[in-house]
Amino acid sequence: MSEFRIHHDVNELLSLLHVHGGEGAEVYIDLLQKNRTPYVTTTVSAHSAKVKIAEFSRTPEDFLKKYDELKSKNTRHLDSLVYLLSKLTEDKETLQYLQQNAKERAELAANAVASGSTNFSISSSTSKISLQELEELRKQLGSVTANSNVQQPLELTRKVLRDKQNKKNSGQPVPVFPSWVYERPALIGDFLIGTSLSTDTTVPIGTLPLASQESVIVEDLLYVLIGVDGRYVTAQPLVGRQNRTFSVDPNLDLSIKELVTRILPVAASYSAVTRFIEEKSSFEYGQVNHALAAAMRTLIKEYMILITQLEHLQRQGLLSLQKLWFYIQPTMRTLEILASLATSVDKGECMGGSTLSLLHDKTFNYTGDSQAQELCLYLTKAASVPYFEILEKWIYRGIINDPYSEFMVEEHKLQKEKIQEDYNDKYWDQRYTVVQQQIPSFLQKMADKILSTGKYLNVVRECGRDVTCPVAKEVIYTLKERAYVEQIEKAYNYASKVLLDFLMEEKELVAHLSRSIKHYFLMDQGDFFVHFMDLTEEELKKPVDDIITTRLEALLELALRMSTANTDPFKDDLKIDLMPHDLITQLLRVLAIETKQEKAIISADPTELTLSGLEAFSFDYIVKWPLSLIINRKALTRYQMLFRHMFYCKHVERQLCNVWISNKTAKQFSLHSAKWYGASTARQSLLPCQWHFLASNIDDVLSHHTSFLDNCLKDCMLTNPELLKIFSKLMSVCVMFTNCMQRFTQSMKLDDEMDRLTLEHGTMLGPPTEEERAEESTKKKLTNKLLAEHADNFHLTSGFEATINKFDTNFSMHLLDLLDKLSVYSTNDCEHSMLNIIYRLDFNGFYTERLEHMSAERSQKAAPLLPHTAIAAQ
Repeated sequence: MSEFRIHHDVNELLSLLHVHGGEGAEVYIDLLQKNRTPYVTTTVSAHSAKVKIAEFSRTPEDFLKKYDELKSKNTRHLDSLVYLLSKLTEDKETLQYLQQNAKERAELAANAVASGSTNFSISSSTSKISLQELEELRKQLGSVTANSNVQQPLELTRKVLRDKQNKKNSGQPVPVFPSWVYERPALIGDFLIGTSLSTDTTVPIGTLPLASQESVIVEDLLYVLIGVDGRYVTAQPLVGRQNRTFSVDPNLDLSIKELVTRILPVAASYSAVTRFIEEKSSFEYGQVNHALAAAMRTLIKEYMILITQLEHLQRQGLLSLQKLWFYIQPTMRTLEILASLATSVDKGECMGGSTLSLLHDKTFNYTGDSQAQELCLYLTKAASVPYFEILEKWIYRGIINDPYSEFMVEEHKLQKEKIQEDYNDKYWDQRYTVVQQQIPSFLQKMADKILSTGKYLNVVRECGRDVTCPVAKEVIYTLKERAYVEQIEKAYNYASKVLLDFLMEEKELVAHLSRSIKHYFLMDQGDFFVHFMDLTEEELKKPVDDIITTRLEALLELALRMSTANTDPFKDDLKIDLMPHDLITQLLRVLAIETKQEKAIISADPTELTLSGLEAFSFDYIVKWPLSLIINRKALTRYQMLFRHMFYCKHVERQLCNVWISNKTAKQFSLHSAKWYGASTARQSLLPCQWHFLASNIDDVLSHHTSFLDNCLKDCMLTNPELLKIFSKLMSVCVMFTNCMQRFTQSMKLDDEMDRLTLEHGTMLGPPTEEERAEESTKKKLTNKLLAEHADNFHLTSGFEATINKFDTNFSMHLLDLLDKLSVYSTNDCEHSMLNIIYRLDFNGFYTERLEHMSAERSQKAAPLLPHTAIAAQ
């Protein structure tokens, strides 16, 4: 994970938790990085974490109840979250910090409620209702509730699902069954409450002989087993989504009643399965649930054939209650499994991939029961057919046809043209995204490859090329995952090769990166920058508001034509960009470090900051689709930050070089003046070559490209605000030094004036004579003597020596501070690149002794703590 991503996620988490104050985001970034583990959270570790949280919680029963509820809904990453929470219970400081913020939020909310309650007053003129009207109203509400106890939630659920699916597929609305399908309960095939067989002529069963009781009760059971109330066995009204219960005549013989209670669970399972089939057959529940309901309906038909056969035996007088119990037992297990699956799908509100995950897990859970596993395998195969059809279109053609939002990949309507213009438009990341709850558990490991395969093919399709995978085969569910894993891997390899070849060969991605981006943004084209900075130096010294952009663009065009960059076929894509903020403000906005100083900088109005052209200048690059997938606005922003950093360093280097050139004149000054007129130069290292990565797919290209840019930013100290501030101060000292030396040089223009007069004399009046040459030599010596005396007087009167000493002290102080901080960070974070910077800056060991002295001082400050620690230990 990159530096920017970690900073962003931590600040987002702090914002969502409404946490304020504390030690800042950096502490929690370090905490998360230290607790990262390459191991997957196992069932054992998740159970241990659950037990630990339950022991820590004040109400462990509520926690365990909530955990079981989420687990029953097949919630993804639940165990990982529980593992993270268990780690938080071990960190007392973080825990105390969160508890304190929660307490403060609760107090604020209580104060807000208390202050808001005074604004309301209850009206004294309330309407009265009589007891009779109240009782009538209660009856009406009771009847409405009883009649719509099940229908109302189902209607509401269907409406919510339909609206959600229509919103995503506005051009293809979800079909709707006519209202009479739901208004006529007799069509469902389940029990109709209050419509039992006529009891007018029913004889009390207790008055019948035992044989007659058995015969009557067998007939009743045959009715009950197909969802129709009998005379002596009737179904009770459902309460919510609970299992069906039955009422048996209490006068029935106890031995017969015992057998009846053993058989009734079959009728309860049948009722649950029937209701599930009718409910999930609605369009809103998706094709996977439709296929599952159809497979269950097939099994119910076989069950109805069994009941028909039993009825035939009963009509012949050959079916006793014991025989019924014997014949029904094999079917009891089947219906029990079907009812369990129906209840789990219903309770978890499963659709699409989540339904397949539940079925797959159930299939594996029945490993020791071959018949139950075979039944679940049949249902899973049937339910997976429509899902695999969507999968095949995606991995073989790059097309999503998912009208009910069941597939693991979700499409978002984004415009690919904005990927280069808008920093926040992540076309590659957001056009197609993975929906975690719709990933079948047996495809979890392949989810990223499935997503990438379709994305690769989709990019090629959007460029106008038709693609069809030559290795396309039908994907069929099986317990041997390797079968369809191989098919997905073959499709992935084909798709990645097609897109990579398309970008590398036809769109010349490498040429854009290595010839244009590297030359211009990483300053690899030396002669071009010499020409460009010579042409634009005076213009860029002006304030941003005074700079004429068209003039800069004309000078850029001239510099491109005059240098070797003229051979670059993509040079016309390079543009000028004047940024509204300086580099430090831009970096702090990206990193979003929450400190008072950074908040003040970030909240400052751009108009209040007077930027020069050098501080605001940057290049921009025009990228067209599909290259904008790789060279997107994120990548360009990173390139711009690197360029602005190096461009300003290059400017400081030029200024120091100019001072060094002017220092040549100081050799003619007196020895005392020349000693203080010496100048130091800074050397900016070139970025390390990291263009050697080989990629086999576009995701690898994106990953390596982003990693390269992140490493470049880190090596340039742009990801560490503390190092960046010190480096900025160092650059400021260099600029102030060069400005001071330039002011001194401008006071001595006599030498240049003499050269100009000499040139005019030699060109306008012809070649000088011998006498004129001797006279000119005498004048030159006199001029040099006057210049040296002027320099000595300037040194003595203006405190020049003290000024140079001050610059030397400041420069050494900031450089030592930078080297010291680099040494600390390289030791703590194991950053070897920072050690390289130390060795480059202190190549001759000049600062080594002073650095060791600073390290010893830090050790002495920490030393007094050791005796106290030893005493405490004793």
